[in-house]
Amino acid sequence: MTPMTDAAFDARDHVMMARALRLAALGAYTTRPNPMVGCVVAHGDEVVGEGWHARQGGPHAEVLALATAGDRARGATAYVTLEPCAHTGATGPCATALVEAGVARVVAAMRDPFPQVDGRGFDRLREAGIAVTDGLMAVQARALNRAFLSRVERGRPWLRIKLGMSLDGRTALSDGSSQWITGDAARADVMHWRARSGALLTGSGTVLADDPRLTVRLDDDIGFVPPLRVVLDPGLATVARGRVRDGAAPTLYLHAPDTKPPRGLAVDRAAIAMNGGGLDLKAVLKLLAGRGIGEVQVEAGATLAGAFLRAGLVDELLLYVAPVLLGDRARPLFAGLGIDAMAQRHRLQLMETVRVGDDLRLLLRPEAGAVPTPASSPAVVSTVPASASTSEG
Repeated sequence: MTPMTDAAFDARDHVMMARALRLAALGAYTTRPNPMVGCVVAHGDEVVGEGWHARQGGPHAEVLALATAGDRARGATAYVTLEPCAHTGATGPCATALVEAGVARVVAAMRDPFPQVDGRGFDRLREAGIAVTDGLMAVQARALNRAFLSRVERGRPWLRIKLGMSLDGRTALSDGSSQWITGDAARADVMHWRARSGALLTGSGTVLADDPRLTVRLDDDIGFVPPLRVVLDPGLATVARGRVRDGAAPTLYLHAPDTKPPRGLAVDRAAIAMNGGGLDLKAVLKLLAGRGIGEVQVEAGATLAGAFLRAGLVDELLLYVAPVLLGDRARPLFAGLGIDAMAQRHRLQLMETVRVGDDLRLLLRPEAGAVPTPASSPAVVSTVPASASTSEG
């Protein structure tokens, strides 16, 4: 089935789908590894039921919406941000629930590429005589579930690098001092980005230099699933130290194949193939995707950040820019880019600019095909950076 364009739907359809997308977003901190899904059941302009998927293993959005609609679901239109599932997992198939409820029409934002769904939900609905259309606000739906879609379609998580920097593009003084470039508001804002991440990734050099906690600390009472802390440590130099071992969140150490942990030390760890003198970063992301991680936030120093960028694995940059100057002896955002000509520059698209306290938050994404790999540099560098990170702790 070819998805319809937004123009093929009327104003009421747009209003209801926008409502469903807002509901879906309520699960940003809790649904992983499942996608965020919202559902609105309506008769014309009247909403008779709505729901959103809150947690893996819990009821799906359609089931909750149908439960609140009750008998009024019969003959209604169900607006769903993702194709209803047609298989039995932790819960029953939502397509069957919609059929049994007697809805007359289903409007979906997009098809679900998950292999056990991927059109089967739509087929089940049509076989029951329900009118099905999809493609309404698909761009917004894909953006909302970019983590889930990245894991399913690309086999790797969506990767974001978070950095705090001065106005002249520096992340730390020459001695590694970086606390604090940005203000309290920016550091609090970072916690919300952490909360939506499946994993917070850093290098062993950052653990040794900054001893970050890499946990989510929110002042407001918002439920969240603690993200996995991932330390790239080829030689397991940090495995017996640091606040990342404090038990506040799970921690995974990724190391070289020939590295053995200290005797008697039990930690969650996995061996990763080496490439170019460091851990193979593509293999790192593949392993995390296999663990159900759809979104990774990197909080590390210039060396590891530069390695991810040079390898073409960065999906977006989250930069907090403070109105301060650190001078030319301070440390840069990225190391090892090896840019000697303008043709080698990394082109970025500015997606968002927001003032956070006294600082600016910039969200940028690399333009397609705009991440050249200099021939003079290895594909992956050592994951033990010489520079400290700009971690928020």
